[in-house]
Amino acid sequence: MLFEYLREHYEGGEPIFLDDIHIEGMSRPNFRQQIKTLADNGKIVRYEKGIYYIPKAARHRFSTGPSPETVADRKYVARGGKVSGYYSGGTFANLIGISLQVPAKIEIVTNNIAAIVREVSVGKQRFIVRRSNVPVTNENAGVLRLLELLKNLDSYLDCGYAGAREKIKAYSLANKITKRDIDRYIRAFPDSTFRFYYEMRLDDVLAP
Repeated sequence: MLFEYLREHYEGGEPIFLDDIHIEGMSRPNFRQQIKTLADNGKIVRYEKGIYYIPKAARHRFSTGPSPETVADRKYVARGGKVSGYYSGGTFANLIGISLQVPAKIEIVTNNIAAIVREVSVGKQRFIVRRSNVPVTNENAGVLRLLELLKNLDSYLDCGYAGAREKIKAYSLANKITKRDIDRYIRAFPDSTFRFYYEMRLDDVLAP
């Protein structure tokens, strides 16, 4: 019964977070025992504690599972339609074109970590994960990501301020960030965020 449920709800190679699964009428001890049995029989594979996947066939008959980036994204950024974090720092600066450098370690800000900052391993990939000082939601992730970028903007720039302003304008318009959004959250960030925001006249590129 459990394997049929997993096959119905998860694609091969997709990370399965055990904490997400609650089946009516199945106790947690029974659930854990069935998971162990499925793993022992090779029907599912343990990725790391609490995370499994259904193996899918690949060339040369090797089993393939989720990439470290996929697991980290589901673990720290968004899962099941619920946003709990966002990509930050040099990672985000590269994504929007402010920086040409691709960071060796992906940076994430999330609700889902107790420490202020940790370097974690997911598979063979290293990630820098920081705890958000404002709870991240589907509604505010876009504006928090922008304010986090402004905090250390000079560290990422491979273009001038004018070029960065245009990139930030495009991002803000695409994510419908308004002055009201900025006013609501900017006080949770350090003085450097205020300084870059006002020196770059970003008020002028946002909707009222």
